[in-house]
Amino acid sequence: MDGELHQRLADMIAKAADGAVDPAEVLSGQARLSDLGVTSLAYLRLIDAVEAEFGVELDPTAIDSLDALVDYVRLHG
Repeated sequence: MDGELHQRLADMIAKAADGAVDPAEVLSGQARLSDLGVTSLAYLRLIDAVEAEFGVELDPTAIDSLDALVDYVRLHG
């Protein structure tokens, strides 16, 4: 499940960023999303998508990397 969750969230990040971020880059896990080029607008899109799909209320300060996002969804989802 973890591998699937990592891949699904990496794909969601890439989609939220309109393809400006490659899912393979995101899958490195520990890189800060902002360092990968995820903009504030992309963060908002990502938050909306993750909340809708996983039924969690995201704390934007808690999702600065893929690993942090996976941990948050796993803990609160």
